[in-house]
Amino acid sequence: MKYVLIGPTYPYRGGISHYTTLLYQHLSAAHEVKLYSFKRQYPAFLFPGRTDKDPSRSPLRADCEYLLDPSNPLTWLATFRRIKEDRPDMLILQWWVPYWALTFASVAFLVRKFTPTRVLFICHNVLPHEGSAIDRLSAKLALGRGHYFIVQSQRDWEDLKTLLPGAEARKTALPIYDAFPSEVIESALAKKRLGLDGPVILFFGFVRKYKGLEYLIRAMPGVLRSVQVKLLIVGEFWEDKEPYLKMIEELGLQGNIEVVDRYVPNEEVGLYFSAADVVVLPYVDATQSAIVSLAYAFDKPVITTDVGGLPEVVSDGETGFIVPPRDSEALGAAIVKFFGGDLASRLAANVKVRKNALSWEGLVHLIEDFDL
Repeated sequence: MKYVLIGPTYPYRGGISHYTTLLYQHLSAAHEVKLYSFKRQYPAFLFPGRTDKDPSRSPLRADCEYLLDPSNPLTWLATFRRIKEDRPDMLILQWWVPYWALTFASVAFLVRKFTPTRVLFICHNVLPHEGSAIDRLSAKLALGRGHYFIVQSQRDWEDLKTLLPGAEARKTALPIYDAFPSEVIESALAKKRLGLDGPVILFFGFVRKYKGLEYLIRAMPGVLRSVQVKLLIVGEFWEDKEPYLKMIEELGLQGNIEVVDRYVPNEEVGLYFSAADVVVLPYVDATQSAIVSLAYAFDKPVITTDVGGLPEVVSDGETGFIVPPRDSEALGAAIVKFFGGDLASRLAANVKVRKNALSWEGLVHLIEDFDL
């Protein structure tokens, strides 16, 4: 089969970029694949982070041509012409934010009208976490040009079926992010390298309102009454950091919380996850999260909330714990429960079993199974 895949890849950073690269690598193992990416992703004033470029010394790479610019419709037309010349059986588009709606709608429309190529959207978020009516219209504009869809949570399935009731869609979980060029380090050694000892909780990834970090911070005083732990908050803040720092200070948690406000390059990812005993996602909204896939790659149990697709990949009492969102008391109790019993090794063993079902080969087979 011949495929054209469009999405971000190196030098762009973040989970969607890593996903595109890993999918390209695994799909290319059995098929002819061309990867087209972006000359630029966003105007600087629209990007909430410091930069969209990956600072890793050992980045995930793929053979790629950079064709698309969302601000230049001529590049949309040029990309269509390349796809028409390539004559692929399927065009695969990564969908994650409505900003790309007009670009992807245009390319997909031209492909559908002037070629026999089928169009597949892989939906990371059918609708954004903090969306609006305009976002819904934009998503329908773009996704309405697809033949097939892959979603990665029940919530995305329901959102897609609301937008496009007749959509031919399949659902799967995010595959394991197990290809980072970073070593798995013995836990005690990783903690030593970071200047830590004792139990460690990890909150990892971009800090945004929907991720509910405030509830984890507010849970810490109750946790510390039962077990002395260190919370690592590791990731670039995409909102004002000061309210979080003020909360930490007001609760007297400066000695128990360490904030690492930066994007973590690939070669350091293993250090933080190896040092962690458990990864906590206190989200108040979600479809799914690559952080769970990343935690599982390092055999780490996950404590998270009952939102979106998170309970679909975290089994309560088996690979971690599920608690209600916006409930610091319940979150704290789950953390105490994790450290209070002989649970870490059992849950980690269950994670090793669970992650075997979350393979990239499974995603490739799902793509192959669409009737072309």
